[in-house]
Amino acid sequence: MSATKSSRAFRVFSWFSLVSTLGVVLWGAYVRATRSGAGCGDHWPVCNGQVVPREPSVQTLIEYTHRLTSGLVMVFALVLCVWALRAHAKGHPVRRAAVFSLVFMLTEAAVGAGLVLFEMVAHNESIGRAFWMAAHLLNTFLLVGAQALTAWWAGGRERVVLRRQGLTGWLLAGSLVGMLVLGVSGAIAALGDTLFPATSLAEGLSQDVSPTAHILLRLRVLHPVLAVLVGAGVVFTGAMVARLRPSPAVRRSAWLLGVLYGLQLFAGMVNVVLLAPVWLQLVHLLLADLVWIVLLRLGAAGLALGAPRADVKVRSVLSPT
Repeated sequence: MSATKSSRAFRVFSWFSLVSTLGVVLWGAYVRATRSGAGCGDHWPVCNGQVVPREPSVQTLIEYTHRLTSGLVMVFALVLCVWALRAHAKGHPVRRAAVFSLVFMLTEAAVGAGLVLFEMVAHNESIGRAFWMAAHLLNTFLLVGAQALTAWWAGGRERVVLRRQGLTGWLLAGSLVGMLVLGVSGAIAALGDTLFPATSLAEGLSQDVSPTAHILLRLRVLHPVLAVLVGAGVVFTGAMVARLRPSPAVRRSAWLLGVLYGLQLFAGMVNVVLLAPVWLQLVHLLLADLVWIVLLRLGAAGLALGAPRADVKVRSVLSPT
């Protein structure tokens, strides 16, 4: 028996909140790619010491817009959380997912504030900034994931059961960890592209292998290697989970996961060849977020209470009666 489906209004608002957050995430990447993170100076939450900047530069407008929209999705997350707690009975998976959405939205704001206050923006080339970017990426994935699961469970799907999931659980856990590692490497690679833009593909490749190059450039070469390895693992996981947990939702998610990851790899290759134009960086990031969402959906469907289990049927056939 499925969990209680949320009201239509709540389901629509949960998806709207997720889409809005993805838009703000992409705009944040645009802030980084255009080096506009210092557009409001080292002031936060005010901008250059003002609530509303006067005679702002283009970079100030870009950064200020990001702050305004970030505040707006924070309100959405708060409304979603309160609504989830009031409209759903205790034990409904939507409640916990909505609470985590708000928690990660708050930590997202804290990380964003830290980037500004500690001047880990614009032309800062320190390794410390790479750690901040990694933390920002990890928190963003957790935030987007929590909001995606809120919308998923609002549709009346069953909660996840983590115990005794066998190979399915291990495959999904490994793929999720792999995606987090890949995301961090992508954030560092994007930072290197922003700080040390190459004028040609040959120059970019020589930067990656030069022993005198900045560490961010030497780390950049790890991302495509990880993309291929993690991609193979994620697609394999999708295929295996579709066999071990053969529900329609799992099969759809596995198919979509393979398609999206193929597009992601293609976008990554084109990004390298075209020397990481800003628009393609945003497309690449959006695809990464979508892969992450679909992987979580695959896990939520495959590990759901009452999900069909082909591995149990096989064991029952092989076990002596």
